[in-house]
Amino acid sequence: MTSNRYTREQEKDHKLMQDTTSPQTARTPRIDIYESAMCCNTGVCGSEPDATLITFTADCAAITDTGISITRHNLARDPENFVANLQVRNALDTTGSEALPIVQVDGQTVLTGTYPTRDQLLRMAGITKNSTFPVIDVTPGQSGCCGGATGCC
Repeated sequence: MTSNRYTREQEKDHKLMQDTTSPQTARTPRIDIYESAMCCNTGVCGSEPDATLITFTADCAAITDTGISITRHNLARDPENFVANLQVRNALDTTGSEALPIVQVDGQTVLTGTYPTRDQLLRMAGITKNSTFPVIDVTPGQSGCCGGATGCC
């Protein structure tokens, strides 16, 4: 009898794992950002960092805190990802560096030549509610590449 009960529990667990309508198993999109060459992963470094990059880095941090995957690819640090991605490679071949940044959601290019706003990132992530996200202060030196003894910039 124990083996039958165990089999029924296994079947129940299997059905729960297959239930894609459950909020616990809802799939979140993967967001990839292909960026121009920067001295550090975020571009938030140096004596005068770009305000757009500061805002974008804070937006990414706030959204990834919700469990959404955002991966930033830096041309200087991981060029192999640019070459391996046919859409990115074609955009660079036809448009050049003006195509950067290139934003992809689940492997499909959705935006080129500009960084998405926080609202755009939320829509890309499938978050429809206008939730309140924490404000994250990203100042030069916090990225780990532009301060202290190592200072890459």
